[in-house]
Amino acid sequence: MGFLLGGPFYHLQGRTGNNVGRVRKGKNVFSMRPAKTNKPATEAQLNQRIQFGLMNGWLANFASFIKLGFQQFDAKMSAMNAAVRYNMEHALSGVAPLYTIDYPKVMLSRGQLPVPNSMDVESGTGQSLDFSWGPTSDTELAKPGDLAAFLIFNEDKNRFVVSVGMATRSTQAYALLLPQDFSGDTVRCYVAFVSADKKLVSNSTYLGAMPVG
Repeated sequence: MGFLLGGPFYHLQGRTGNNVGRVRKGKNVFSMRPAKTNKPATEAQLNQRIQFGLMNGWLANFASFIKLGFQQFDAKMSAMNAAVRYNMEHALSGVAPLYTIDYPKVMLSRGQLPVPNSMDVESGTGQSLDFSWGPTSDTELAKPGDLAAFLIFNEDKNRFVVSVGMATRSTQAYALLLPQDFSGDTVRCYVAFVSADKKLVSNSTYLGAMPVG
């Protein structure tokens, strides 16, 4: 069922006949339902579905951050769709149907906010990771109060940790405490920075795979 919130097709939300209305990024989007087909999917279409399912399923675990990380990447797409599209093009490897995610090439945010000149992570005490970063050369956009974001993927347990705002750019260090049952596992680590008003983001940086004590 569709709902008209103004004149004909103004703020149409939902489905009315073959018409589909929705609001995306504050804009009214009006389209027709795709026509049904009985044609079998081509090999290229099947491969595309495999790639999409793999990448979309993995990135969905970072959805709360990706809303920030890809918010301005493509004005015509949602942040999640933009992230999936970008990473399908740049961070998949293998051949059909055995695709894999190339984790060092994954980007969880894309933006103009500068990153520090250097960043590092080391295994800390217990189940912690010790992150550190240096100063930032480009200070026109970078501010001391920019929020640090730490994004962790535990490949052994297929679990994810997202931490935003527990440290700022000016602190230049942070010890991230992970769940106790991560002990002995290896986790993949990403870092990004977000402006205090959350309107600007940096490119995310992959810092490698680290063992958890």
